[in-house]
Formats: sequence, C-alpha cells, structure tokens
Amino acid sequence: MKVLVIGGDGYCGWATALYLSNKGYEVGILDSLVRRHWDNELGVETLTPIAPIQQRIQRWYDLTGKSIDLFVGDITNYEFLKKALHKFQPGAIVHFGEQRSAPFSMIDREHAVLTQVNNVVGTLNLLYAMREDFPDCHLVKLGTMGEYGTPNIDIEEGYITIEHNGRKDTLPYPKQPGSMYHLSKVHDSHNIHFACRIWGLRATDLNQGVVYGVLTEETGMDELLINRLDYDGVFGTALNRFCIQAAIGHPLTVYGKGGQTRGFLDIRDTVRCIEIAIANPAQPGEFRVFNQFTEQFSVGDLAIMVKKAGNAMGLNVEINNLDNPRVEKEEHYFNAKNTKLLDLGLQPHYLSDSLLDSLLNFAIKYQKRVDNQQILPKVSWHRR
Repeated sequence: MKVLVIGGDGYCGWATALYLSNKGYEVGILDSLVRRHWDNELGVETLTPIAPIQQRIQRWYDLTGKSIDLFVGDITNYEFLKKALHKFQPGAIVHFGEQRSAPFSMIDREHAVLTQVNNVVGTLNLLYAMREDFPDCHLVKLGTMGEYGTPNIDIEEGYITIEHNGRKDTLPYPKQPGSMYHLSKVHDSHNIHFACRIWGLRATDLNQGVVYGVLTEETGMDELLINRLDYDGVFGTALNRFCIQAAIGHPLTVYGKGGQTRGFLDIRDTVRCIEIAIANPAQPGEFRVFNQFTEQFSVGDLAIMVKKAGNAMGLNVEINNLDNPRVEKEEHYFNAKNTKLLDLGLQPHYLSDSLLDSLLNFAIKYQKRVDNQQILPKVSWHRR
C-alpha cells in the first residue's frame, strides 16, 4: 500500500515513515519543514544533529534500497496539497503535520493564531481533497489525549454512552483542552467526525499520550537517520526533558506539585500503533477513536524514576518543583481506557530501567549540544 506521511520530517513522523518503509509500504513524506524554522525562531537546537531531509532520505535508500518520495510544501496551500496527492495516489494518509507544542501555542496571540490556522485549516484542506478525489483513502490522524483534559470520571475511547431523562445515546466524549494547541486538536476531531458522518470518509483518530524515547530499529541504523530529541521548555516533553536535564547535572524541572497524571508511550509503540491502524482500516463513514498510550504516570513519579536511574549511573540528580506556568489541575483523578489497540495486537514496550539507562546514555553522548538557557519554561498561561 502507498502511505503518505504528512509531517514526516518531525519527531513521530520521521520514525513512522522509516518504520513503514522498512515494513514494505510504499512511503511518501509531505512536509513544509517549518519545524526546523521554529527551532531557528526560538534560538534552540534539538539535542541530536539532524541532517537535511533530502540527505536523510538518500541515506535510507543507500542503506536499504528503499526509496521514499518527498513533497516539500504546506498543506494550508490547497493547490499544492491536491497536486501532491494526485502525484502520489495514497491508499492511506498518516497526518502528523501539525504544530504540536502547547507552550508554543500559548506564547502570544500570533502563535495561537499560527497554531490554529496551521492545524485546523491544514486538516480541513486535507478532508476536502479526500472528499473530492480520494474518498476511499483511510485517514490516520494523530490526535492527543490532551483533548479530554482531566475529568473526574473514566476517560473512554472517543465516545461515551449516557442516559438522560430516560433516553440513552452514544456521543463524542466531552472535551476540556488545556491550551490553544489542544483546542486545535479538538476542532480537528470535530471536523473529521463531520466529514465521516456527512461525506462517508473513513478516519482513525489516534489520541496519543506523551511520547518518550528516541531510538527505533530504523532511526538507530545510522547517525544520519537519527531522530530529533527536544529538551527545551517549549518543545521538550516530560520524560525526554528530564533525562537530558539529568545528563547535564541540571535539576529536573517539575511544574507545581508534580501530581499531573498523563498517558505515556515509547516511540517504538507510536510507529507500531500507526501500522496497526493502517492494517485495520476504519469503514466508510466511520470516525474511529483509539487512545494511544500504554501506561499512566504522574510527572512527579517520572522525575523520581529518572533521579533513581541517574543516581545508579553515578549522576547527581536533583528535583526542583517550579511554579507551574500552566493553568491545570495538579492533583486529579485520571483513568483512561486504552484497549482498542491492544485488542488489535499492540505489544507495548513498558517503561523500564534499561530504557531509562538508554535515554540517559544517549543524552550524555550529545550533552555538549545542550543550551542551558533553553531549559526553564519561558511561556506562561497566566494573564499578564
């Protein structure tokens, strides 16, 4: 099958493109390369040295004999998007092509607007292109567990059956997003649900937890194939950030009390979940939702685990509780369901001491690339 990976130059997208190519799928990458531009704007570099996308793809071909098509452009440009789709003719589209940072979306009005336009308009363009010319194509869209927020009831997978005034119905699960980024994902989900319901498109929405790790079988094959690993206060995610902080002797930055609980998964499981969704497509008219995570941790618990693993390696790891720059419940009930991908065959990589050791050693290897000025959070959710 031909699979187009939109956002294939990014953290999840690059690992997925190589994984699918290695599995025998005919892969294309469509990317505006704007993620690299945002690094320049923020004055930060990812921990790992990232080669130009053309060089990465060439190295993959040299090593494996497998070619990946490349389309450089922006999906908010409808004419470009249509031309790329017609040239590649995908059977499935994996959509990672969104601004994915909550702090980035909360910097100011301009970054909020940029996030909403990039994410919502880009996805809307894709839905119209599918409706017009690719109605049988299966859309596999990366959503986020952050759409749900932290309700005081169990989080179901996309839908909830409720009884009200003696009547019963199954409805989309209520959303309580916590940033302009998460809001954009909610808008996406509504638009995709509409397109399936009204136009008969088929889509799988993967509400993904926080991803950690850097190495997959494919990205570990060669230095030029290495994936990005962000540690800064804007794009760095909790566990990756903590491991890099531990490696350079910086106190771990826990926001507030550290009781915020989220779903997490290894990047090796991210790529496998995408493959499972592609191999088991939604039906025409079906908007399917999978909660894509394997374990739940509080931020404070993760910090303690990294401290323990770092100390065992001889690192001096301390934990600092900072004033929380976000507006969120710091202690809350969190119990989310995640059975659908497991039922379809996902065999999770659970967080282990060996994985933490691997991440810490990886961070130590590249520690000279860390800019200490970029570690602390600089974006606040609070009214100025």
